[in-house]
Amino acid sequence: MPKTLTHVTHGFSPVYDSRSRVLILGSMPSVKSREIRFYYGHPQNRFWRVLGAVLGTEFPADSEGKRALLLEKHIALWDVIAECDIIGSSDSSVRNVIPNDLSVILDSAPIEAIFTNGGTASRIYEKYQFPATGREAIPLPSTSPANAAWSEARLIEAWRVTADKL
Repeated sequence: MPKTLTHVTHGFSPVYDSRSRVLILGSMPSVKSREIRFYYGHPQNRFWRVLGAVLGTEFPADSEGKRALLLEKHIALWDVIAECDIIGSSDSSVRNVIPNDLSVILDSAPIEAIFTNGGTASRIYEKYQFPATGREAIPLPSTSPANAAWSEARLIEAWRVTADKL
């Protein structure tokens, strides 16, 4: 893992359609996610297991299957950061943020609730996107393996609020 800041660009599109009602926002894709060009690609990230447990389904292993199931469940998925300087996948190292323009989704989908995955996504949303959208985001604990203080069972319980909005 590099020990110096590297400028990275998000590199892939949000998942949403005209029926999406819930928007889940991460911070910046991990190195592994940027390699596979899809969300939560690190095998130790608990996002897909947690969301699957909350929704009572199992997400397919492939990106297209995950995309299709998200859309079927009316979930939009994106990140708050379009570009930044970062060390590896470390959210705590993020600097020089260029935020994503959430109007791409908010202007074309009936989003009823916005959730942020982790503290960095929440802070970036509050700083950059909330002033533009005027819409509160509900912060959720990070599904990252770096958030070892939260067991998967605890994450599932906290993330149940997402299903209430579907």
